[in-house]
Amino acid sequence: MSQPIRILVAEDLPLLREDFCDTLAAQEDMEVVGSAATGAEIVALAAQVPCDVILMDIEMETVDAGIRAAEAILLEHPQIKIIFLTAHETNDMITSAMGTGAVDYVVKGCEEAHLLEHVRKTYAGHTELDPRIHATVLEEYARLRRSERSLIFFINNVAHLTPTERELVKLLLQEKKVAEIARLRCVEVVTIKTQIKGLLHKFGCTRTKEIVKMIRQMKLEHLFQ
Repeated sequence: MSQPIRILVAEDLPLLREDFCDTLAAQEDMEVVGSAATGAEIVALAAQVPCDVILMDIEMETVDAGIRAAEAILLEHPQIKIIFLTAHETNDMITSAMGTGAVDYVVKGCEEAHLLEHVRKTYAGHTELDPRIHATVLEEYARLRRSERSLIFFINNVAHLTPTERELVKLLLQEKKVAEIARLRCVEVVTIKTQIKGLLHKFGCTRTKEIVKMIRQMKLEHLFQ
C-alpha cells in the first residue's frame, strides 16, 4: 500500500475539528498528522510536521486568520496543498482565499463523501473546483486582466500628457471646479474647457469625474503630485 495522505486540520471549533479529524482518520488512504485551533498554531505545526494537505478554516482567531496562515505556510512550503473548508462563500472571500495559492475551496456542510473526494483529487493533483467557486475564480481572473489592460492604457496616456494637462489633472484631483481652475491658472474659462475636452479625448472618457475615479481606483494620485 502506498503512503497515506498526510493531513493537517485547522478549525477553531473543537467539535467540528474533532469531527473532521475522525472522518479523515477513518479512511485507509488518509492520516491526520496534527490539528490546530488558530492560524498561528497551524503555521507553527506546518513548520514542524511534514504533511501533504491542509484543511484550513478561514475565520479562527480573526475573520481572515486562515487566509493569513495560508500565505505564510505557502511562502515557506509551496509543495503543501491547502483546501479551504469554510462557511464563508462570498465572492470577496473566495477570491481572497484562492489568491493565497490554495488549490481548493469547499463549503462546510457538504456531504462527507464530497469532502473526501476533494482531498483525494487535490493530493493527486487533479483538483476540481465546485462550479460556483470555479466561476468566481474565472470572473476575478477576467477582472484582473481587464484591470491590467486599463492600467497599461492609462500609463501610456499619462506619459503623453503635456505639463498643462498634468497640472489640470492635479487640480481636478483636488476637486477644483472649472471656474476655480481658470482663476488659479489666470486664463479664461473657455480655455480650461478646451483643455478638458482634449484631456477627455486622450482618456476616452466623457466626464472629468471618470478620469478622477480611474486614477483613485488605480491608486496613482502620486503621479500628479
